Amino acid sequence: MSDCLFCKIIAGEIPSTRVYEDETVFAFRDINPQAPTHVLVVPKAHIADCNGVSAENSAVVAHIFEVIPKIAAAEGLINGYRVVSNCGSDAGQTVQHLHFHILGGKVLNLEMA
Repeated sequence: MSDCLFCKIIAGEIPSTRVYEDETVFAFRDINPQAPTHVLVVPKAHIADCNGVSAENSAVVAHIFEVIPKIAAAEGLINGYRVVSNCGSDAGQTVQHLHFHILGGKVLNLEMA
């Protein structure tokens, strides 16, 4: 999508600090980190949110969850990490492109927002 922030980051039109990339996935550091380690993992194919996952594209999401532990290990998150995906504005999704937050590097608050 031409107006999608994450599509522009993936295309290199907007700079980011890349952490991981393969043919399906792009991961980069969040510009407003909520933890010492805060990486966003996005599919290169535009999927708006969790509701957009289907039988046709679910392999992309499965691949993301294969990649997340590799990114966490490379980031030194040996004591654990959190993976979060917000779906829709009421949940706090601000960019309409499916993405997963990897948060770690400290003991995280156990309370749910």
